[in-house]
Amino acid sequence: MKRSNPRLGFTSFVLHAILALILFIPQLAGAAAAWQNLSPGVELGTFPASHPGQHGDSQITILRIDPKLWDLTFVGLSQGEEHAGMTAREWSRKHNLAAAITAGMFLGDNRTHAGYLRYRDHVNNSKINAYRSVAAFDARSDTIPRFRIFDLDAAGVSMQTILRDYSSAVQNLRLIKRPGQNRWAAQDRMWSEAALGEDRAGRILFIFTRSPFKMDDLNRELLALDIGLVCAQHLEGGPEAQLYVGVGGADLQWFGSYEMPFQGNDKNQRGWPVPNVLGIRPRHSPK
Repeated sequence: MKRSNPRLGFTSFVLHAILALILFIPQLAGAAAAWQNLSPGVELGTFPASHPGQHGDSQITILRIDPKLWDLTFVGLSQGEEHAGMTAREWSRKHNLAAAITAGMFLGDNRTHAGYLRYRDHVNNSKINAYRSVAAFDARSDTIPRFRIFDLDAAGVSMQTILRDYSSAVQNLRLIKRPGQNRWAAQDRMWSEAALGEDRAGRILFIFTRSPFKMDDLNRELLALDIGLVCAQHLEGGPEAQLYVGVGGADLQWFGSYEMPFQGNDKNQRGWPVPNVLGIRPRHSPK
């Protein structure tokens, strides 16, 4: 029987380990390079979908926000300062928001949020509907997370318990249930998407893709990214899905187009007015 040389075996093992490390380092560098620091606590990332959609560049844009440094806020027509909707960029510039995203779907009066929405002492819609996802902020205590997305069907969770701990809450359709479960049923409809997410560190994620995806497919794309996503809610689709970033010298806006069957093309070239946005300001900044 021929005996193997243990020294040669060890040398081969070391060489394979070094080769694996060399191949792995660029992947680490690529993951790190995906995030661009715009300001302390605000990072912008762009990620290609692993399975490209049928239209557009299939890029997923994510703004990652540290709620320890930034306050999430709501601005909308129901507050009475404006009489017509604006784009996310226009809302941001008028109300000193560093970034903004469409707050969610709205009713036929073009001002009322489709689910429950309370921002501190202001109530946009007091009716709780069947939507299972609630984003809560303005924590009433320093001992709980400043921002959290709740599942209304989780044990011990209700709108009453959420409002006991938080003075602001926004109810929307659920995309991903904690801790990372795809909850959107398979369907043929697809659209450009604006979404709100939370990662394992409790950071706020403003998520946007102009390329249309079926939502169950987009959920799989988001969960496959190395961003620690634990839950997410649908905000808006099509031309009214918008994201604006105006911090750290950036002046960037994204707006959707495709929304099947409402607008089945990628030709939209402008942001549509929306009645409500979620935005961010530095903590303790003037309102």
